[in-house]
Amino acid sequence: MNKFMQLTKDFIDDEEGLTIVEYVIGAAALVLIGTSFFTDFFTGLKGKLTSSLDNISTSGS
Repeated sequence: MNKFMQLTKDFIDDEEGLTIVEYVIGAAALVLIGTSFFTDFFTGLKGKLTSSLDNISTSGS
């Protein structure tokens, strides 16, 4: 456990810049967040548009 804490501290204190691993982790996080957001957004949008179109078609008859 002590070695883990030391590695964590060394990682936080490292100021050499981002490595390729950190870029990959960041990119993967952005993809997951973006996919989740847009999936929920478009699902909700589809439901609202469908409901609006149903209301228009039933009131127009």
